[in-house]
Order: sequence, then C-alpha cells, then structure tokens
Amino acid sequence: MSTDQQSTSNPSLKEKAVSFLQLVASGKVREAYQTYISPDFRHHNPYFRGDAESLMLAMEENSTMNPHKILEVKLALQEREMVSVYSHVKQNPEDLGGAVVHIFSFQDNQIVELWDIGQPIPEDSLNENGMF
Repeated sequence: MSTDQQSTSNPSLKEKAVSFLQLVASGKVREAYQTYISPDFRHHNPYFRGDAESLMLAMEENSTMNPHKILEVKLALQEREMVSVYSHVKQNPEDLGGAVVHIFSFQDNQIVELWDIGQPIPEDSLNENGMF
C-alpha cells in the first residue's frame, strides 16, 4: 500500500482528536474513551483528579445534565504528536457558550495527555471581531 493510500484510510491525529470531542459532546463518552484514550492517559483539568476514570465520569455526568450540548470546532492544528482544537461549546442551544481549547498529546495513535482551557462568551463585548 502506498503512503497516499495509508493516509486516506488512517485518520490523522487531528481527526482523532476532533472525533473524540464530537463523541463526548454527543453523549458517547465511553465509546470515545474506549476508542481513543490510552491506558496511560492523564489530564490537567484542575477540577478533577488526573486520571481517565474521574474525567470520564465527569463528562458522563455533564452529558446527562446537558443532553443537547453543541460542539462546533473552529480550528484544529497538529504538530507531530500534539493536536490543539479550538471550539465553541454550548451546553444547550440557548446557551452563549464558551470558547474552549483542548490540547492533546498522542502516543501510539492514542491520547495520552489532555489539557483544556475555556473562556465564557460574554453577553456584551467591546471587541467587534467576536470570539470566533
């Protein structure tokens, strides 16, 4: 198989990161973890322990509380084994939401480390360019 054929049949790390986020946002948290998370996974969200289980349970709880969550990816960048995804996340259609950046580190095509930072979208902003 040529390199071109391999690249079209194997999703890039960037595509895997986006797919992980889309699955989580749609409520398929366990599927996302089973498909993309490494057994050696750790994360840096300061509100939860640093292990996969605690973050997965928090994501499942959030999904139950917000079954109509919307994740709109605005930008995804990949450099070697690192992927950054900039998204507009809304807990429900009426929510202004927030701008969220997820930074993924991959090893052997699985997510081994995750950072996330977010900023709520204000009702009124002085910036005429908006957050997106």
